[in-house]
Amino acid sequence: MTDTAPQRDPVRVLLADDQRLVRESLGTLLGLLPGIDLVASASDGEEALAMADQHRPDVVLMDLRMPRLDGIEATRCLRARHPDVRVIALTTYADDESVLGALRAGARGYLTKDASSEDIRTAILTVAAGEAALDPSVQHHVVAALTSDGGRAPDPRPLAAPEFPDDLTPREVEVLRLIAEGLTNAEIAERLFVSPTTVKSHINHLFAKAGLRDRTQAVNYAYRTGIATPPQ
Repeated sequence: MTDTAPQRDPVRVLLADDQRLVRESLGTLLGLLPGIDLVASASDGEEALAMADQHRPDVVLMDLRMPRLDGIEATRCLRARHPDVRVIALTTYADDESVLGALRAGARGYLTKDASSEDIRTAILTVAAGEAALDPSVQHHVVAALTSDGGRAPDPRPLAAPEFPDDLTPREVEVLRLIAEGLTNAEIAERLFVSPTTVKSHINHLFAKAGLRDRTQAVNYAYRTGIATPPQ
């Protein structure tokens, strides 16, 4: 008797981009990727919504700069109509405003148009599985904006690990600050666009480095080291 692994259905993908050349080239690329099924293409946000109603894709690759209805608003409308459809924002520009706008509208991933075929495939499969996927070239924009004052004025100066006590990494410091704000693991994961498992891993690492036993000690540690400020 021979065991065979169950065959997974391909991820159904809708592509939305106003540039015909981009649609055709990306469409050709998607057609060659294993585990991906391109079900439709749209030339603007309104057409993307209509195509999503018709084809019910698993994932939408959504260009952010399109006529009639831009990708951010189209993402917001799509998420309201079909909450189970995941959106990956797709753009040429890796600027803070469009990154955060897309993610706040409900996108679960963000790719620049020069991403490799493997990066695109990985992002689609990751988002289809319920995880978040960010292009490394734009991830620092998101981190900077989320750790700035209200996400409106990112501090361009990078935070170096040696500035933090006990060799904490910048991401561990971010997690610690959010713990000090009273956020749960699930809330931290949503804020940082990572999985709860990743958050738990960061917490375990920072607890081990700082010799902490629980969240109460972590909050006190954050206040004592100046990583977080006690509420007034």
